[in-house]
Amino acid sequence: MEMNQYLSMFIDESRDHLQAMNEQILSLESSPEDITIVQNIFRSAHTLKGMSATMGFEDLASLTHEMENVLDLVRNHKLKMDSFIFDCLFKSLDSLESMVEDIIQGGTGQADVTEIVTALKSIVSGDYTKGGAAGGTTAKAAQVTVAGGELDGFQYSILQQSIEAGIPVLRLEVTVRQDCVLKAARAYMVFNVLEQNGEVIKSNPSVEDIEQERFDQSFVVYYIAQIDTDELHKQVASVSEIDKVDVIVLDQAKLTELMSPPSGSSAAAAQAQAQAETAAASTQEAPKQEAKKAPAAGGAPVAGRTIRVDIERLDTLMNLFSELLIDRVRLEQLASEIRRSELTETVEHMSRVSSDLQNIVLKLRMVPIDTVFNRFPRMIRDVAKTLDKKVDLIITGADTELDRTVIDEIGDPLVHLLRNAVDHGVEPSAERVALGKPETGTIHLRAYHSGNHVFIEIEEDGRGINRDKVLKKALENNVLTKEQAARITDDEVNQLIFASGFSTADKISDISGRGVGLDVVKTKIQSLGGQVQVDSAWGRGSKFSVQLPLTLSIISAMLIRLNNEKYAIPLSSIVETMAVRQEQIRSVHGNRMVEYRTGVIPLVSLADLFDVPGGTNISENETQVVIIRKGDKMAALVVDEFIGQQEIVLKTLGKYLTKLFAISGATILGDGQVALIIDTNALIK
Repeated sequence: MEMNQYLSMFIDESRDHLQAMNEQILSLESSPEDITIVQNIFRSAHTLKGMSATMGFEDLASLTHEMENVLDLVRNHKLKMDSFIFDCLFKSLDSLESMVEDIIQGGTGQADVTEIVTALKSIVSGDYTKGGAAGGTTAKAAQVTVAGGELDGFQYSILQQSIEAGIPVLRLEVTVRQDCVLKAARAYMVFNVLEQNGEVIKSNPSVEDIEQERFDQSFVVYYIAQIDTDELHKQVASVSEIDKVDVIVLDQAKLTELMSPPSGSSAAAAQAQAQAETAAASTQEAPKQEAKKAPAAGGAPVAGRTIRVDIERLDTLMNLFSELLIDRVRLEQLASEIRRSELTETVEHMSRVSSDLQNIVLKLRMVPIDTVFNRFPRMIRDVAKTLDKKVDLIITGADTELDRTVIDEIGDPLVHLLRNAVDHGVEPSAERVALGKPETGTIHLRAYHSGNHVFIEIEEDGRGINRDKVLKKALENNVLTKEQAARITDDEVNQLIFASGFSTADKISDISGRGVGLDVVKTKIQSLGGQVQVDSAWGRGSKFSVQLPLTLSIISAMLIRLNNEKYAIPLSSIVETMAVRQEQIRSVHGNRMVEYRTGVIPLVSLADLFDVPGGTNISENETQVVIIRKGDKMAALVVDEFIGQQEIVLKTLGKYLTKLFAISGATILGDGQVALIIDTNALIK
């Protein structure tokens, strides 16, 4: 039972570490000399190895151990990164991800990693290069024998240098209780606390021995702390079945006393090596330690402050709160009618509390879209390398939040669109240079809010959509007739690529869908209540725009009246409300327009649009309008009366009332009336 409790923690943390390693190795590929990045990757690999060994996933542990060996040589300046090492590290991450996925599916996490382990070992030995330049002999650091175990020159210098920089260096002796059953699990929890609050430089016995429970009741850790010593002692001591924690703060004198090297010429040589390595490491390590110091000042570790909640429970909570909100609006109406001060004060207080509660309920389901976007840089790198193309992926708006249910579903369509952009969009480097374009293609991935929708754009500066090629393929597939092809617009041609089974690929590949085409993308997005559009210019590139509903259950809206009917317009899409005079309304090509600031914008009669009994009431004196915006386009909506701003509960119209134009749902007002919610994005083309 206890190990099952650790399993969900292991899965969550493994995913975080694997994602972090993917991002860091991509960064390292751009800056291969940056040892700080290598240190971060090493730490993640080391933590993952410790967790895997503790949980009994030996294949995971052995593979991360081999990765650690390679990274250790790089961070100690014994090995330089090259394309072979990068490829091996990425392949290792792919294998680790597969094993973690197997564990998530209830498997054992076992896999045949012989090939990749052999490749990693050949890097460590130097055999992967013809001359063996990075041979194993250069990889051995001088050893300094110390009272608490063995420290190589690098470890010795780091502790010494940290003391000089004023960063606390500690020696911790942790003792587990005599009756402790899972010593390795407790040790893992201790290391988890330590690694979140600083850096473990050395443990005695070794981490491998501790993971295998090859220690008595205690172990010693040499440690660089990033939080207060008392707070650290408190956190380590609070781990279950830990008997005691002895902490010694090391100054230069104690460090020398504890770590005095053996006498004789070998000691002198070791000290000389340590000093040499201190000089080499100081330029890399000092900034890293200083950089780590700042964020840790916040105190407690994050691990114990999150819980996982079933999405259905959040749905139930949202529905219950929706009902509460309807009652709140009704109470506010009653209080305004009865006019008793005690009732008014109570209702006002309840309104304030429920508003705070509403904000929390809304945020519970919202997740930054970064959780989907963060896997794309690695994917683009691999696809571009496979196709021998050079591509830059620029991500903006990754902090845009979207409902969790949409986040879970949108990943695959975006993967397909991005792969399509690299495969069909961006040209090979030689072709780009011949066309006078930069050698490296650029793909922009953007996310932003507009109204009660999120827009995701994928734009590249590649070939664009070839009208003639698309039409030829459409005629071959009987998607349209020759008569239709003769009068089809460019926008309609662009939409043809979403037809079922449509593909313009000359050669079917695994890169962008094995000839499936983009119809699966459109179907998936529409099933989420969204839509996808494409704009393209031949020779200049294409832009795919995906529009998705926020699927929020509660939104701020402006209630308006059209004759005897009430409607709600989401506040997020309203620019302003105003009254326009008769002389400001003009007719352009038979369409009514209204003067607005320095130009004219369309005037839309909602009463006519929705067939409201009584029709449009455009006054001869002043007409009330709501100015709405979608991107850089605006329109003016004619209304009879502004009722006021209100928090409303968004309810779907069910399975029967589908495909209603410009209506995104309905809400129940405080007096029990139903008001339809207007989808303003549908009103602006």
